[in-house]
Amino acid sequence: MKKRRWLPWRDRRGRSGFTLIETLIATLLMAIILGALATLTAQWLPNWNRGFARLQRAELSGRGLERIVADLAAAQFIPAYGDAKGGPLFDGGELSVTFVRSSLGPNARLGLEIVRIADAADARGLAVVRMRAPFAPLAPEAGLDRLAFADPTVLMRAPYRLTFAYAGAEHAWRDTWRGQTELPRQVRLTIRDAATSRALTISTTAAVHINAPAESVRLKNAATPATKNAQDRGDGAKP
Repeated sequence: MKKRRWLPWRDRRGRSGFTLIETLIATLLMAIILGALATLTAQWLPNWNRGFARLQRAELSGRGLERIVADLAAAQFIPAYGDAKGGPLFDGGELSVTFVRSSLGPNARLGLEIVRIADAADARGLAVVRMRAPFAPLAPEAGLDRLAFADPTVLMRAPYRLTFAYAGAEHAWRDTWRGQTELPRQVRLTIRDAATSRALTISTTAAVHINAPAESVRLKNAATPATKNAQDRGDGAKP
């Protein structure tokens, strides 16, 4: 029986592998795919960043709006010059509002503070900022511009703009509230897109809970018929 001769090329023919041409083609296809992914990422990433920044601004604006509503609801009827006949310390404009409320904050002392909410510019552009100053009766010749406001807190940033409007007992809206003998009953907060001037749906209205000084409320309660009848019956009711 004749013995077959072993040939090396017969074993290599059955082995799996890639030729140089196949490797080059695979590398070219991978480069095309990576280039397409890079192009899509370059187009999609800026849009994602803009959307994320817009979402952050909207969230900041929502929290800031809630803070402003809470501040205005807590506004106090405090005379600016120590005389209740002169009206409360409340200066409301279309782009700013200044009023008195009880101190707020973990490190704040018990008492009153003057709060100012207005537009201010910083390194990042225009923003709605909350500032505060300790309350003290103003001198007759002094104005609110002389107060040393501190602790600025950004409540809202561009492209959102905040405007105020005020209404009293007659429910008629006006752009300013200055020199009045009472606090406004409501303050309308309108947020607009600065680019389109379109009012956003998160705009709201804040109700002011106090509209008269504490002394006036006490005297009014003392003069109510129920109190007077109780006094006439002698049941010990006190005004």
